[in-house]
Amino acid sequence: MTVEREDFIHAMRSVANSVAVVTTDGAAGRHGATVTAFCSVSADPPSVLVCLRIESRIAKAVTRNGMFCVNVLRDSASTLADRFAGRSDAEVSDRFEGVEIVAHADRLPRLTAATCAFSCILANTLAAGSHVVAVGQVHHVYTAPEHPLAYVDGGYACVTRLPALVPA
Repeated sequence: MTVEREDFIHAMRSVANSVAVVTTDGAAGRHGATVTAFCSVSADPPSVLVCLRIESRIAKAVTRNGMFCVNVLRDSASTLADRFAGRSDAEVSDRFEGVEIVAHADRLPRLTAATCAFSCILANTLAAGSHVVAVGQVHHVYTAPEHPLAYVDGGYACVTRLPALVPA
C-alpha cells in the first residue's frame, strides 16, 4: 500500500532542495533542464545522481550522449532556473540563447551562473516510476564561493549559513 499522490506531493513541498540545471551535449544535441532531484551517491568513486522525467528530451539526450553536467545555480539565478524549466519556451526556442556557458574539452556546457558544477560520465540508469535515475561518475568539478538557490513550497528561496553556536 502506498500513500495518496496528493498527500505525497503536499509533504514533499516542505523539503528544500538545491536548484540545478542538468546540461548535456553530444550526438543527441545540446539540451538542458532544471531539476531539484540531485544528490551525491558516493565519494569512492565520486558520483552523483539526478532524476529526470523518463519521457523528457533531457533524459533521452543524457542517455544517448552518455554524459551530463549538473550545474547547481547560485541564489541570484532564479530567472535561469525558470528558463531551463521551460517557462520561456514559447518566447525562446533555444534555452541556451544568451546564456553564458563554459565548455570543457568534454563539450559539456557549464553555466557561469552555477555556484558548483559536476561534469559526469553516465555510469548507470534506473527506471523509477515516471522518472529515470541517472548516475554519473564525476570527472570534473567547479566551485565558486556563492550561496545556492533553493526550491521549497513551490517557490525559490535563498540558503544562508547560520552563525556557529558557541558551547555554553
